[in-house]
Amino acid sequence: MLGTFTYCNPTKLYFGKGALDSLEGELRRYGKTVMLVYGGGSVKKNGIYDKVVALLEKCGKTVVEDAGVMPNPTVEKLYEGCEIARKNNVDLILAVGGGSVCDYSKAVSASAYCKEDPWNKYFIRFEEPDADTKIIPVGCVLTMVGTGSEMNGGSVITNYAQKLKIGHVFGEEVYPKFSVLDPEFTFSVPEYQMKAGIFDIMSHILEQYLSGTDDNTSDYISEGLMRSLIVSANAAVKNPTDYEARSNIMWTATWALNTLIAKGKATDWEVHMLGQAVGAHTNATHGMTLSAVTMPYFHFILPYGTARFARFAVNVWGVNPEGKSDTEVALLGLDAMEKWMKKIGLVMNISELGVTEDMIEAIADSTLIMQGGYKVLTHSDVVEILTAAL
Repeated sequence: MLGTFTYCNPTKLYFGKGALDSLEGELRRYGKTVMLVYGGGSVKKNGIYDKVVALLEKCGKTVVEDAGVMPNPTVEKLYEGCEIARKNNVDLILAVGGGSVCDYSKAVSASAYCKEDPWNKYFIRFEEPDADTKIIPVGCVLTMVGTGSEMNGGSVITNYAQKLKIGHVFGEEVYPKFSVLDPEFTFSVPEYQMKAGIFDIMSHILEQYLSGTDDNTSDYISEGLMRSLIVSANAAVKNPTDYEARSNIMWTATWALNTLIAKGKATDWEVHMLGQAVGAHTNATHGMTLSAVTMPYFHFILPYGTARFARFAVNVWGVNPEGKSDTEVALLGLDAMEKWMKKIGLVMNISELGVTEDMIEAIADSTLIMQGGYKVLTHSDVVEILTAAL
């Protein structure tokens, strides 16, 4: 393991059946006014909203609601949330929902008292909050898994006017102070969203695993997480209320992106850049934008990282390498992965998400180019990959 790094994760997790019981103790650590953030209302239909509000009332909190967070939170919604937070001088932002709600809440946390346009500062220039900027504490009650947002500083915001969907990874001061993870809260998630979340998890792991050439402990952890996810995903697709499968998926999602397995790694993230660009032009579900571009991207970069793709094939997909070249082994691994993706019902091309050939150049223009993978893409490379993904 050749990299040098610092590791800190300040988020406290409460995991398992009945984990919401821990919320009362956490709420008592913060001031009176709580900004309750949630999405389109599913938390009201499944009863989670009522349980959370009851605990807020029990703790004597003044509740300010910020509802309607969309699956791809917009910059306009961010400005709205900042206004609510400032106007009410909130002491805690409590996110109740999936990754989009958690992402959005962290963006509001860092942006409410930002002295300039937070979109330009955080999502265009990728700067950090000024030292004297007030950061509002965030807590999460997770109802959908995939993003790992419950234990990291990541926040993805979409600007449709600029055709940009950009993520900023804030420092530990913006991480959730606590997160409540009850796997049963994910049972009411629609099957399509569950599957999209599963692939988001797989993609997070691969974005970190498919980089570097040294012998790195982080890669061994990643392989174990992927093997677990494959088994649990197969079980959850057959029976979405399989508690053991859903709990393993939830825990894997957290570890996939709480920054641990990135330690000592260059990391790639180009699949996410491609997928987010597709999302900026289509408003498609995030995990499905990733699944739709993954195979064309992997086949494109395989010649530049053949040894790692061969290791992936053997250690994750069980490919027998005997008598085969690294390239042959690597390709068999990608074949196995593609069969699994189709088996669990993922979107495999961007045309299913509304992309047409005449949109390719514009999507390529919206794709950020990362530096940590096995090949730094050119604009023409991006066009080629997106065309193959149609």
